[in-house]
Amino acid sequence: MLSKSGFAPRLVAWQRLHGRHDLPWQNTHDPYRIWLAEIMLQQTQVASVIQYYHRFLARFPDVKTLADAPLDEVMARWSGLGYYARARHLQRCAQRVMREYGGIFPRDVEMLITLPGVGRSTASAIAACAYGAPQPILDGNVKRVLTRIFGIEGFPGAPRIENALWTLAESLLPALVANQEENLKTMRAYTQGLMDLGALVCRRARPDCARCPFQEECVAFATGRTHELPQARPKKAKPVRRAFMLVLRSGNAVLLERRAPKGIWGGLWSLPEASNEAELLACAARFGAFGPFTRLAAVTHTFTHFQLRIEPRLATLPACAYAGNCLAGQEQAWTPLCELHQYGLPAPVRRLLTR
Repeated sequence: MLSKSGFAPRLVAWQRLHGRHDLPWQNTHDPYRIWLAEIMLQQTQVASVIQYYHRFLARFPDVKTLADAPLDEVMARWSGLGYYARARHLQRCAQRVMREYGGIFPRDVEMLITLPGVGRSTASAIAACAYGAPQPILDGNVKRVLTRIFGIEGFPGAPRIENALWTLAESLLPALVANQEENLKTMRAYTQGLMDLGALVCRRARPDCARCPFQEECVAFATGRTHELPQARPKKAKPVRRAFMLVLRSGNAVLLERRAPKGIWGGLWSLPEASNEAELLACAARFGAFGPFTRLAAVTHTFTHFQLRIEPRLATLPACAYAGNCLAGQEQAWTPLCELHQYGLPAPVRRLLTR
């Protein structure tokens, strides 16, 4: 049976030999860059994040630049990464750090947790990787690793199971030494090792158990249950919501509309939307567009708790119908198709307009 005191040294040794060492947010002590990576990596694969991370840093190289930037530009740089509340929280967090902490992320986990968009695991990752604090992380990869190695039953997202996993994660932390620089190196290797083990070896599907440093002690491997652990969320049928969207085109421009700050795709630019076709016809009539409209192919987008079926209708106005760019107090904008990249658009809407 695996001793808890032996877990961290073995994981650190494995990470230094077999882990990832060339990710763009590694080998830095800058809490801004570590925080940015942690937020981007929430619900998103590393391969998808890397290109966004480089582009985001090129435009917002430090917390002050991000705090001072127009929200529209922040959302445009985030467009395509999904879970757009993260981008809104990102800027609010940067503004808080500037206003309350003089542009320096606090070291204390309890203070980090109070920042917008920063949960316990993200706060612990920042504290561990930037400051060497002995703090556990518990993202999806780590839950999977611990659940399999120690044979934890139950859905990891359930409060009782998650609390038990936090307790276990705290008990596995490396022992501290007197040398702060050594602690920093150890905590970074340990924290990254947990992520690497889950991403590279203890994968959700087809785990590579032969490469795992804990194979001999792993409960899931010993009992042939790697495909069962961690246990899945109890299934519920996802409801389908319909939304009608107006693609109103005038020459080479299309009408965009900013969404409300809260809710789905809050603060992003999208197409005028209605809950039924009659409402959409009334919306189009306000701009002088009267049917018949062209039915475009429906677009389905899956959220965590429901599916959204977008039913677009194309209406065309004369090329001279719009004058200038913005209308109605900056909440609507006639936008040339070649300039759509300057707007933060939901991914399915961008696909629809590109198509």
